[in-house]
Amino acid sequence: QVQLVESGGGLVQPGGSLRLSCKTSGSIISMNAMGWYRQAPGEQRELVARMTRSGRTNYTDSVKGRFTISRNNAKNTAYLQMDSLKPEDTAVYFCHALVLTRTYWGQGTQVTVSS
Repeated sequence: QVQLVESGGGLVQPGGSLRLSCKTSGSIISMNAMGWYRQAPGEQRELVARMTRSGRTNYTDSVKGRFTISRNNAKNTAYLQMDSLKPEDTAVYFCHALVLTRTYWGQGTQVTVSS
């Protein structure tokens, strides 16, 4: 069983930055992939960014060039650096991990972009 705990959400003005963190209870390098999803009110959950064990990354088109996914193996923590935030980035952000064929989710952290 893997537990994921997100932190770092909050209220930020358009153009601002936030960094989300996802602390894992297991070894992060043992995970096939980790990623960040988001879900806005009335919308389906969507993939934002993903990193495989080998370090390959992919991003949804709307965040390319603004968001960066990374990890610290020693701290078993993944990050999502979000810059140039827009109101349409407002959502609950969820950390996700894939271990073999099993998926795990964090509890989510709210990100609100508003002036």
